[in-house]
Formats: sequence, structure tokens, C-alpha cells
Amino acid sequence: MSTKPEVEVLTLCSSLRQQGFSNSPHGTEKKLGRGCTAQSAVVKEPEGPALWRGSGCQHLTACKKAQRRGPAPLSRTRCRKERDTGLTVNQETPPLGGVDNLHPKGSEACRAQYELVRHKVNFVVCQLFALFAAFWFRIYLHPGKTSSEVRHAIATILGIYFVIFCFGWYSIHLFVLVLMCYGIMVTTSVSNIHRYTFFVAMGYLTICHISRIYIFHYGILTTDFSGPLMIVTQKITTLAFQVHDGLGRRAEDLSAEQHRLAVKVKPSFLEYLSYLLNFMSIIAGPCNNFKDYVAFIEGRHIHTKLLGVNWKQKGFHSLPEPSPNRAVIQKLCVTLVSLLLFLTLTKTFPITCLTDDWFVHKADFLTRLFYLYVVMQAAKPKYYFAWTLADAVNNAAGFGFSGVDKNGNFCWDLLSNLNIWKIETATSLKIYLENWNIQTAAWLKSVCYERVPWYPTVLTFVLSALWHGVYPGYYFTFLTGVLVTLAARAVRNNYRHHFHSSKVLKVVYDIVTWATTQLAVSYIAAPFVMLAVEPTISLYRSMYFYLHIISLLVILFLPIKPQAHTPSQPRTLNSVHKKRTD
Repeated sequence: MSTKPEVEVLTLCSSLRQQGFSNSPHGTEKKLGRGCTAQSAVVKEPEGPALWRGSGCQHLTACKKAQRRGPAPLSRTRCRKERDTGLTVNQETPPLGGVDNLHPKGSEACRAQYELVRHKVNFVVCQLFALFAAFWFRIYLHPGKTSSEVRHAIATILGIYFVIFCFGWYSIHLFVLVLMCYGIMVTTSVSNIHRYTFFVAMGYLTICHISRIYIFHYGILTTDFSGPLMIVTQKITTLAFQVHDGLGRRAEDLSAEQHRLAVKVKPSFLEYLSYLLNFMSIIAGPCNNFKDYVAFIEGRHIHTKLLGVNWKQKGFHSLPEPSPNRAVIQKLCVTLVSLLLFLTLTKTFPITCLTDDWFVHKADFLTRLFYLYVVMQAAKPKYYFAWTLADAVNNAAGFGFSGVDKNGNFCWDLLSNLNIWKIETATSLKIYLENWNIQTAAWLKSVCYERVPWYPTVLTFVLSALWHGVYPGYYFTFLTGVLVTLAARAVRNNYRHHFHSSKVLKVVYDIVTWATTQLAVSYIAAPFVMLAVEPTISLYRSMYFYLHIISLLVILFLPIKPQAHTPSQPRTLNSVHKKRTD
């Protein structure tokens, strides 16, 4: 921020308006001194959570006009005084709900902005340090010359240090949850270990979500420690179910994947801590399987995936030692491009534009449809950045090798959380979801979809929403997702086979389904990033709830046909014993 008072006032004013700080539900005149008025006249804004009122562009323009007129006498002093005390001109209007902390003013707003910036900087710094530490870990603590106990201990110590550096005293929530669930692991019978662990872990996560947002009024304005807590929750429940599969169920009741991942010996305390708190995944994940992680620590991770290949025919006299360097460099390039897109595209088309008066009331339907797609595309780079960087960190440590492809190339995508090409070219919602947040989808499948006896699709979406948090927007997204998924499945099963008779029809089908999928995902995912009820309803009303209506009509009037593919293995193996064992 510039040291010039006028520029400082302008920057603070625009940032406050972009964050939506206000203390009136009807468009407050928010002054930061006579030289910087956020609204030269009272601007009426649509009612809703302060966080999403307007894009802030008009308020920034008003501030610039006020500056060109020149600051009034004592404006700097008054602006600083109001900023420090939180006083405003319109003091007779009480804050929404009478809770001052929900709508920070003055120094509180500055502190909130500082916390947001500090959190982002800490995240990037920790991940960059983790990247260098991962290279060091792979080279100097190679399993061939270092014991697994030392590798477990170093990975845990670095992870604990990083999480404390990033989140301070908030990190105690992770340690409390880990210790509670380890107590359940060692004291509970294997027949109930998955149930108790699941309810404790998800219950603690939900309590933290609720308290952080609604009790302490932190919202998204302070350090968000829920990210690592969500990853740890995934790992805790994954391990609990895998221990239950290995020690509490018969082999014939397991699917092939469940049998492969089943844990037949409870982990030691050091193994448990290392799996949950290692520096490679503590900040941004991804979730992984306990047996894969232990194999990596012990040096068996790569070799077991190379044994199925005849390397002598390829000119090797022994098993090769695949290097992750090429994969890491490629992923770092994707990370860099994603960062540049975030700094340009995302800033140009912020999600708050969807609540602008022009979008809601003046643009025609097709313009809204296209603009919604552009804004939601602009929201993706930050996810691409975080997930790809996390994948690169794990690969740099030597973790994430998935085998050899049909061309003989080494693949390092075991822990990849997304496939950007398949996401952007997806021709169905199913393909899109299979390649977005892949490890979370795998977790939902392993702990919910394959195990619940009734309504697996609905319950999986509900669990996903609950895991993400308690913002209403999450539930709009996932409940809408259930509706659209069922409708898309009905359309696919009734009509897809008609378009496979010729290449031309198939191309036409692919183009139409691609456009439909991309527009549908934009419609479904918008509440996920808008978070609150009012802007979501405003958006959907401006779109005439078109996808909800179409999906309902499809479900009501299209005949239900069985899916063309063979049922998945978990359904056939577990159908007899599902209710009794799970």
C-alpha cells in the first residue's frame, strides 16, 4: 500500500466495498472521511449478506472521483480516526442482527484484510518450503540408507512445524482430533471402529465449521484452519474403514479395491501421526491410502508397481529407478500458468459480478448464461494452482508413482487431484466429477457410496456438502447436483445410443453434450463460491431456475432405464452382506 494518504484511503475504501463491509441492509453511505466516500450518493443495493453486495467497481469509481475533487480540510485526520474507531456517518442504523462483529469496520476491516493476505502468503511459503524439503527428503533420506522410523519421524516433525507456522494456535484442533481418533483406534473393537471414528471426526469437523463461522463470527475473514482439518478428517476415516475391512470383515465380502487397501495390522502411534501429519500433504492434501503411504516410507512404493513389466525385453538388467523430476517440472509449469490466470482472469471477473445490477436486471438471458460461464471459469485457476502444487510436492518426495502406461512412460498421477484437459473437455457431468477433486471423490466413494444400502447418490452428495462446511451455498450446489445428476443419467440412458450410428452424429452429440455440461457445471457450482442464500437466490431467479425446471421435467417424464454398463464390483460382492456388515 502506498504511503500517500490519499492513495491509502482509496485502497482501503475500494477493498472494503469489494469485501462488502456494510452495516445496513439497504445500501449504507459508508464514509471514510470527506476525501473518500464509498458512495457519493446513497446507492441502493440488493438485500443479502454484506459479503456479496456488488462488485465494488462503482464504489471504487466514486472514490476516484472524490479524490479528483481534492480532499476536504482535515479529511486525512478524520479518515484515520474513523478507520481506527470504526465510526461512520450513518451511525443511527444498527448492524444486521445487532452483531457488530459480522460487519467489521475501520481497524477490524484492516485486520481482516491483513489476515487474508497473511494466510495466502503463509500457504504459498509453506508449500514452497515443502517442495524443497521434499527433494531433500527423497535424496538424503532415501529408504535405501535411512530407516523407516527416521523417515516417519522427520516427515511428522516437518508437518507439525508447517501447520503451526501457517495457522498458529488454531493448529491445536488438528492435534486434538488426531489424538482422539487414535484413542478410538486402539480401544474400540474392529467391528465398530469405522462407525465411531467417522462420527467423531465428522462431528468435530462440523463443530469447528459452525463455531468458526456462526459463533465466533470468523467467517472467511481470518485464518482458515478448516482446510487441513478437512484433509485430516478424510485420512482418519479412510484408515478407520480400511482397518475395519482388514480386521472386521470377511475377504469374500470385500471388493477387489477394498481387499487391496485393507489394513490387517493396526498402525503404531508413529505411523499414525506420520500418515496424518506428514509435511507433504498436511497443508493442501491430497488424501491418500495408508498402505500406499507406508509402502512409500519403506521404499516399496515404486518397486511393487514395476514388477509386472518385463524389463529385460526393454534393455534393463534390473528394476529401473523412475525419477519424478520431469513430472514435478511439468506440474510446476501448470502451477505457474494457473497463478498467472488467477492474477489476471480471476481478478477481472470476480464472482461478485454475478450480483451486479447489470447482470441481475439488465442483461438478457443468453448474456447471463455466457457471463456466468466466464465468471465460473475464472474461479478455477486457484484450485488448479493449489492442487497441482500439492501434487508436485508429493512427487518431489518420491510419492505418487502409479506405474507404467501403454507407451512405457513412467506415470506420477497416483495422487493427482484433477485432470485439467478432461475437465475442460468433459461431455457429461459424470466425466467432469471424475476428474475434479479426484482424491475427495475417491474418499466419498470408499466411505459412503459403496457402503450405504439406500440412496447412495443422494447420501454421497450430502456427505460431501457436510464435509465442505456449513455455508448454505454448499448445500445449494450439492442438492442441485443430485437433481442434475439424476436427470443427466436419465437422458444418457434414453438417448445416447441413438447417436452412435454414425461419426457425424457422434460429433454433434459430443459438441452439444460438452456445451451442456460446461453450462450446467457453472450453474451448479455458482452457489459453492457465493456461499450465502440471498445472492444464490438472486442468481437463480435471474436465470429463471432453468436447470432446476428442466431437470425436474426430465426426471418426471423420461422413462427410467437401467444403465448400460455392468454394475460395479462392490455392488455385486457386498449386496448380500451389506446391511449386516456395514
